[in-house]
Amino acid sequence: MDKSILRCYLVAGTQDCRHLPEYNASHPQQTLLDRLEQALKAGVTCYQFREKGQFSLQNPQQIEQLARQCQDLCQQYNVPFIMNNDVKLAEKLHADGIHVGQKDFAVDKLAQQIQGKMLIGLSVNTLQQAQQHNAFNGVDYYGCGPIFPTFSKADAAPDVGIHFVQFLREQGISKPLVAIGGIKTEHVPALLQAGADGVAVISTIMQAEDVAATVQKILVK
Repeated sequence: MDKSILRCYLVAGTQDCRHLPEYNASHPQQTLLDRLEQALKAGVTCYQFREKGQFSLQNPQQIEQLARQCQDLCQQYNVPFIMNNDVKLAEKLHADGIHVGQKDFAVDKLAQQIQGKMLIGLSVNTLQQAQQHNAFNGVDYYGCGPIFPTFSKADAAPDVGIHFVQFLREQGISKPLVAIGGIKTEHVPALLQAGADGVAVISTIMQAEDVAATVQKILVK
């Protein structure tokens, strides 16, 4: 895979739009689409559709329709569209990738099922988890974190800190790696220096007053 796609990686669903002044509780999909397009115009390098949690859409048809709309936007801007966890929907939409957690799906079975048709990202929170699939070509990249405490995930694992990225690299973890979890623009240089190939954010972009300026801060080396 081209690890440059991890450089500025947006993760979001309608549940991440509730604070925005333009949010319409009866039709939250448009708020997400508008913010996603702002982020794509600004230069995000990857987008993960993560419709999950207490305030997310629950209707499978609505979720699929919104996923298709997000995918269409990503294709317009030539940005990879990654699906969070929902393997069936990822296959149905011919997504560019699927991202799973440690408890979501047996990743070796997933790789057999996908057969190289899309990228596979795997969340890791410990050295043991990272070592387990470091040499396994079926996993294309790691999502490492949470780096800092995060309020975007109710079931988030304990935060590991910026030093964890450097620790993984020092222990021979060579797979492309995107840091995630509570990351703000001022943390980006240290994370890149520690060995991350990029950062994944939710709130930093979804809550930004100026999306374009925020994305540019993330992209500045």
